[in-house]
Amino acid sequence: MLGNATKDFIQRHQLIEVGDRIVTAVSGGPDSLALLHFLHVNRKEWGAEVIAAHLDHMFRGEESYQELLFVKHFCAERQIPFYGESINVSKIIEDKKGSLQEVARSVRYDFLKEIMHAVSADKLALGHHGDDQIETILMKLTRGSAGKARAGIPYRREFPPGQIIRPFLPVTKAEIEAYCRKHHLSPRSDPSNDKDLYTRNRFRRTIIPFLKEENPLVHHQFQQFSEEITEDEEFLEELTREKLNKVWNNTEVFTALKIEGFLAMAEPLQRRGINLILNYLYKQRPSSLSTIHIYGVLGILKGKSPNASLDLPGGLRVTRAYHTCYFHFGKLESGQAPFCYELKVNETLTLPSGSQFVLHDSLPDIDDCNGDRVYIDREDVALPLFIRTRKTGDRLKIKGLDGTKKIKSLFIDEKVPRHLREEWPVVVDSEDKILWVPGIKKSIYDSGEARENSLVLQFKSNHLLGGS
Repeated sequence: MLGNATKDFIQRHQLIEVGDRIVTAVSGGPDSLALLHFLHVNRKEWGAEVIAAHLDHMFRGEESYQELLFVKHFCAERQIPFYGESINVSKIIEDKKGSLQEVARSVRYDFLKEIMHAVSADKLALGHHGDDQIETILMKLTRGSAGKARAGIPYRREFPPGQIIRPFLPVTKAEIEAYCRKHHLSPRSDPSNDKDLYTRNRFRRTIIPFLKEENPLVHHQFQQFSEEITEDEEFLEELTREKLNKVWNNTEVFTALKIEGFLAMAEPLQRRGINLILNYLYKQRPSSLSTIHIYGVLGILKGKSPNASLDLPGGLRVTRAYHTCYFHFGKLESGQAPFCYELKVNETLTLPSGSQFVLHDSLPDIDDCNGDRVYIDREDVALPLFIRTRKTGDRLKIKGLDGTKKIKSLFIDEKVPRHLREEWPVVVDSEDKILWVPGIKKSIYDSGEARENSLVLQFKSNHLLGGS
């Protein structure tokens, strides 16, 4: 029965608490009308207040306006506070040039949020039911949703200034219609619900009846699936974030992923890791983005080619450059201007990239895991020392080798992505002798050990590249 199932569901998930002021979105159809009636007649049991809100989208002229009047009259008969408004959504669609469903949904939620603010409501109750849940999950799986996106309609979610609740998820459309007949509610019907133009309607008219023939309680199975997958995914996402933070670096220009460290993660975490990165980068996730794209990104990461790229929906591009994979909109570039900074003794120098240098004039106790370092004898260099970007023709006298080598060649040998080369730090003295290219090679000026007259230069990189 609708009453007991709904009350048990509300209690189990603590959807309604004493003192709640609940705005109920009422279209005039059976789902929302039954929900309003149910909440109203049981309000004293929960110690809650119930308020009705109806938006006339003006899609069907006089017919839709009559629905507003119907809901208003329904509320007046029962002394339910009512808020209604007519908004020309078709005009807004023309101005915004969006899809009918997206714009209508946005306008509707804005209206409901205004009502919640106006009456200081804690909850917004919506009439989604068990059949809606089945349809939603099947549509998501068919579309190729991944991770938590495979879950269905949440029974509760944040909706400032309060929360959205859906008390009817444990009951079916048939149970709602039976409730309406029992209480003589006479709801209005929306003719668009009978058209196969919308994907949801096609699922509703063809697939749901078949599933119910196989199992009349199938809606319970889908609700349980939705709740379990939400809980599972939240746990796995937290685990993924913990691992991902060690191999993922985000800047204002691009997001970089250290491939070797990422592939060391378990495969289920890899899939979720890519999904988390995409969710972070997209301000509004494209509806065309699916698991196919996630596996496409994984294909680049696991492929043998050191250089590869993939275009994703919404202008996002994935570029692999040797050991690092970049996610970026537009051209991949560092975004950093050339620089030259003086190194001051015993002070931390932080570069625009986030990398840090510290020049010690004594022999500090530096742990090996706290970045790389070189030991420089004072008499071998001209102080002060500087950190700058590379110049054309720069050459390094490599420690352990005869002669010099162009830094440009070093970058190529070490597979440094092209967009990072222009901002890579180079350590020089006052005579512009190159002492060190951190993360790449040390020069003959590194003594390799602490001496009485040594300067110790410590480096901690923010880049996702190895090297010494």
